[in-house]
Amino acid sequence: MLRYLNFNTYILKSANISFLIKLSAIKDIWVFNCIEGSQFNFLNQGFKINNVSKIIIPNLHISNISGLLGLLSTLNLTGRTKSLHIYAPIDLKYYLDLGKKYSKTNFSYMLYIHVLKTGLIINQYDCRIYAINYHSCYEFFIIQSEQYGTFYLDKAINNHLLPGPLYGQLKKGFSFLFPDGFILHGSNFTSCNTLGSQISCLFSSFYSRRVFESIHNTRVILFM
Repeated sequence: MLRYLNFNTYILKSANISFLIKLSAIKDIWVFNCIEGSQFNFLNQGFKINNVSKIIIPNLHISNISGLLGLLSTLNLTGRTKSLHIYAPIDLKYYLDLGKKYSKTNFSYMLYIHVLKTGLIINQYDCRIYAINYHSCYEFFIIQSEQYGTFYLDKAINNHLLPGPLYGQLKKGFSFLFPDGFILHGSNFTSCNTLGSQISCLFSSFYSRRVFESIHNTRVILFM
C-alpha cells in the first residue's frame, strides 16, 4: 500500500495488475483496469465495491476488461442507484452492448462512458488525471493540487487581527501593505504549503525519452 496526502493508492495483484485510488474524504474509489478477480480482490482487502465511482481502462486487451461485466452486474444486483463513470477507448461501448445483449442484463444505474483522449480527463476533488496515447495504449498521470499550509489562528488573534476574509487571504500567502509602511506577510501566519503528489501509471512495454522526461520526479507505477 502506498499512502499519500489526501488520497490513498493501492495495487491489487492477480494474474494481472489493477490499481485504485481511494479518496478518503468522500469514500470514492477510482479503479484503473478491471481484471478478472477484481471483485474478490476488493472484498479481500476490505473495500466496498459500491464505492467504485470511476473505472479507467487504458486499452481493450482482454486482460484489462475481463472483470468489468461481472463487476457491473454485481453492482446492479446490489441495487446500486449512484451513477458510474467509465473512461476507455471508443470501442468499449460495443463490448458492453454485446455483453448485456447475450447475458440479457440491464443496469439499474446510469452508466456514463467517456471516450479517452489525450489531455485532461478528470478534474475533481483536488485531483487531476491526464491521459496520453502512446503505442495504442493510454498512459495516465495523476496530479494532486498543492495544499495550503495550516493557518495559525492563535497567532492571528494575538496580533489583533479580526476574523473575516483577511484570514483566508493570509492563508493563501497574500501580503498586505499598510499606510504606515508596515507589511503583513501571510507566510508568517501559515505553515509551508505542501506540494501535491504526482503518480505516473505506465501500461505500455515501449517507452521513449519523451515519456521519461514527463515523469521526472514522480512516483511511477509500471503495469507490465
